Amino acid sequence: MLRRPVETAQYLSIRYTERLALAGIDASVGTVGDSYDNALAETINGLYKAEVIHHLGPWKSMAQVEWETLKWVDWYNNRRLLAPIGYRPPAEAERAFHADQSRLDIAA
Repeated sequence: MLRRPVETAQYLSIRYTERLALAGIDASVGTVGDSYDNALAETINGLYKAEVIHHLGPWKSMAQVEWETLKWVDWYNNRRLLAPIGYRPPAEAERAFHADQSRLDIAA
């Protein structure tokens, strides 16, 4: 595994935090500037790379990569059946959750 020097990684963390601040986004960062939510992003990126980039490549153009990426993201959100939420796609479960929240607001 290729490792960046500590100084470079710290610099990138600082720049990342500055970019979030400029965009008006609150960063969830630790004391050394590492984002807590990077683990989730790394997991999704690894899954995407395994299922799309490495599995479907080699790629002939950036447009081909973009198209396959869009198809994968659509499948991941709208058609992938997720066992912990009753074998439903995440987007469907999210809509149901928000509908339930709206019903609770009306009842209150």
